[in-house]
Amino acid sequence: MPAGCVGAPLPGPSSPAAAEPILRPLTLELNEARIAVIGANGSGKSTLLKLLNGLLAPDTGTVTVDGLDTVSRGSRVRRRVGFVFTDPLSQLVMPTGRDDVELSLRATIRSRPERRASAEARLADLGLLHLADRSIYDLSGGERQLMALASVLAVQPDVLVADEPSTLLDLRNTARLRSIFRELPQQIIYTTHDLDFAGDAGRVLVVEDEGIVFDGAPDAALAAYRALALAPAGTQAVKGRS
Repeated sequence: MPAGCVGAPLPGPSSPAAAEPILRPLTLELNEARIAVIGANGSGKSTLLKLLNGLLAPDTGTVTVDGLDTVSRGSRVRRRVGFVFTDPLSQLVMPTGRDDVELSLRATIRSRPERRASAEARLADLGLLHLADRSIYDLSGGERQLMALASVLAVQPDVLVADEPSTLLDLRNTARLRSIFRELPQQIIYTTHDLDFAGDAGRVLVVEDEGIVFDGAPDAALAAYRALALAPAGTQAVKGRS
């Protein structure tokens, strides 16, 4: 395990306008190499992921990565934990993918020729070098998502956190992303509505009503989620851990 993410009771990130916590109290230790988080829109999945690298801070309790508190040691945590957003245009800030990957490498590689060569190598690893100099606005949604992934992976984080990374991908690129995720050395924690993709993980968390209602092996977790999502109004699926 490259790195672990541990949570103490976390009612939710600070929000002056919030009357209710975004996440109910929970305690988690996340050690598995591949962890998927599934649940309905608005259930708290993205909030949970953003707590893992300090993009959001808990009102109470702590989140730590390899013993580093995400609030007091936030900059060090973010060097270890890379975050891929659902919308790649919120992440790609340069005109081309090559420029974005080079920007990610600027802090660690001072030489511009070396930085260019390293960026090309990283893009080639993901099969994106042929798109390196194309405007990000001329890329498809799926190509942008893969380019955003490349810019995050360029700095070789210990942990990769990805919020619905397959949302904009067609079938071919979804299969490509799943293959990339299987091969990466990083610990990966990701949200998805694609249950086949969730089934690739070694552990699946089911989030409902701002809490984790099931935590276990993929088959059991997916069955619990289907029962929960498809249950008639007024009924409640079984909760637990497998």
